Amino acid sequence: MRSKFVLVLVLAMVCLVGAPDPASAAGILRIAQNAADIGSLDPHFATTTQDRSLVDMVFNGLVRYKPGDGSVFEPDVATSIPASRIVDGKQVWTFQLRKGVMCHATTGVPTYELTSEDVVYSLQKSADKNRSAYAADYTGMTVEAPDAQTVKVTLDKPLSPVLFFAKVANYNGGFIVCKKTAEKLGPDGMKTRPAGTGPFMFKSYSSKERVQLVANPAYFRGKPQLDGVDFRYMPDISSRELALRNGQLDVINGAPDKAWVDKMKGVSGVKVDVFGVGEVAVLHLQTTAPPLDKPEVRKAIAHALDRDEFLALVGPGIGENVFSPVPVKFLAGGLTRQELAGKGLDYKTDREKAKKLLADAGYPNGFSMEMVTSEMTGYRVLYESMQAQLAKVGIKANVKLVDHSTMHSMIRKDANPLVVYIAWRPNADVYFTQFLHSDSTVVTGKKPNTNFSHYNKIDGLIEQARNETDQVKQVALWKEAQIKALEDMVVYPIQYQNQVYARSTAVDYGHELISVLALYPGITEKTRLTK
Repeated sequence: MRSKFVLVLVLAMVCLVGAPDPASAAGILRIAQNAADIGSLDPHFATTTQDRSLVDMVFNGLVRYKPGDGSVFEPDVATSIPASRIVDGKQVWTFQLRKGVMCHATTGVPTYELTSEDVVYSLQKSADKNRSAYAADYTGMTVEAPDAQTVKVTLDKPLSPVLFFAKVANYNGGFIVCKKTAEKLGPDGMKTRPAGTGPFMFKSYSSKERVQLVANPAYFRGKPQLDGVDFRYMPDISSRELALRNGQLDVINGAPDKAWVDKMKGVSGVKVDVFGVGEVAVLHLQTTAPPLDKPEVRKAIAHALDRDEFLALVGPGIGENVFSPVPVKFLAGGLTRQELAGKGLDYKTDREKAKKLLADAGYPNGFSMEMVTSEMTGYRVLYESMQAQLAKVGIKANVKLVDHSTMHSMIRKDANPLVVYIAWRPNADVYFTQFLHSDSTVVTGKKPNTNFSHYNKIDGLIEQARNETDQVKQVALWKEAQIKALEDMVVYPIQYQNQVYARSTAVDYGHELISVLALYPGITEKTRLTK
């Protein structure tokens, strides 16, 4: 009887985690993300953590952020980091491409060598609002291919290196897609069958279950030490934790919660990593629809909220309070609480003041709002806390729980009057361009992105700062722009949240974890399993 019971248990475990491939299972890294499914694996539409972390393994940029340290740029498919030159008043950056960078084979398209034609196609795609979520970042850029190994990028207005390289790095619109593959697959095919030049190649996708990747033997940095990656969708933290403890998973997206981190640090055979970059949670307030079209109402919401209540949800060390949209801890241009307190723009919690502001605006009894949030823990707990805090001043926030991809789709269609958005961007200009420039206004903007506030009062400052090459003056302009946005209360910065992952001690990422812009540990050709 005992042997039959063991057999049944083993079969049940196989059904749960999927039958392993005996020939290569030891070399397959099994990672689970806090999400129900993919959104899009077209890298120029990859806006969520589960999508960013996958495309990071499949695609390259002209340059890349150094694995494990997002403060350093290094060459990727380009042979070196170029310097710019000014030609006829315009800034020109010229890249030489590596030879032997091979595009992954896919249905109907055999592998072929990447050329400048593919890079030009990619950057033009990134600039097209119909083919990219990041089009607003590529205004005023022309891309040419003088020859098969040379790419020339011309900017109408000069940018500092830190702002320019972010546009052509392995992040957002900087990912390079292979032209023949993209044209063969079409927009719909690109969503679920990514094919680039990276260390891992797409193998299969099972809806709401997994994406399987295999090692790219022709990768230009050398064949990966892993045989592949089994990327699971598991929105429930308890399921992820149990699978890691039982050895069914190697890496999991953890809970941004100090108690959870402390608990997992005590588990034998498990290592917990808490690292940057710290994604910033910001509340965006819609300014064009009643009742939030009244500044008094928006300021009442700000005074009704308590950053320390939000912070208690994650704990010090996992997160910290922030007071400006650009996080001063990580990026130039951010503002400290001290800088803002003197102007009354730190919005101290004052619920009596909030009630008075509501009454002055014509809402003495408050009002109701409908909104959605993600099943992801980081989002859900912030919305739930906000809901409870606003109720104390008479504002009823009815929050509906949806899967993460659905939330992203709905908020980009103006579903929420209040949008909590947790994000990291590589510099202050990208924060401003995507969240506070009128061109990026959801639905109605020239290049719709993530301006959920429908704000249009600092376009000039954003553009002036972008084109300022004196860093001191540039930082001053960024601060001025944020002060104006806070005066108008279109954004209420809440906190930054570090990344929390747990792994088997058998996992060696191949680099130190300092900061990773793709918001996961970074799986490269050097990542390996030591068991």
